[in-house]
Amino acid sequence: MTFRSLFIVFILLFPSIGRANSVTILILGDSLSASYGMDELDGWVHKMNTEQDDFRLINASVSGETSGGALRRLPGLLNEHRPDWVFVELGGNDGLRGFPTPMLKDNLGKIIDASILAGSAVMLSEVMVPPNYGPRYASMFSRVYRDLSSEYDVPLIPFFMTEIAPKPELMQRDGIHPNRAAQEGIVDFLRPYFETHTLP
Repeated sequence: MTFRSLFIVFILLFPSIGRANSVTILILGDSLSASYGMDELDGWVHKMNTEQDDFRLINASVSGETSGGALRRLPGLLNEHRPDWVFVELGGNDGLRGFPTPMLKDNLGKIIDASILAGSAVMLSEVMVPPNYGPRYASMFSRVYRDLSSEYDVPLIPFFMTEIAPKPELMQRDGIHPNRAAQEGIVDFLRPYFETHTLP
């Protein structure tokens, strides 16, 4: 095996090598970011990691995660990874369970507080509930994210599923989760926001 071949294998096995100066972003999300229903290598987080070197994504997303569950996991994640940024993509499972919006706001606020206290900046993803939950709850739910973005002065990233959900060919059979074909579109949707907010 030539030196060049050995080098390529080394980079594939240890992708973080050579990214010492990259901005690290902890992805704190649910199944939409956890590659639900597919191999992790097919998910948008892994795809974005392999397509650029400006930032390194650390995927701490868990399928079925609620804001309360993520809040309990967060201190250990911050201590282990010490990310420059935390991208918070949470709330969908709170909504599906009909949790009160003040509880959601309190949990997300504590996540933002803990991240900032640990020295990490925060990007907050907007999340929406399906229309069958009723306009009143949907409005209150959406307002949580706008209010937190304003109160904490953190970037509010539009919900990437608004580009995916209306297209059946990009959705899994459950009608909730994006499929493999949708992942590259999620990368294209989120990457400009990540570049705008995290890079000098």
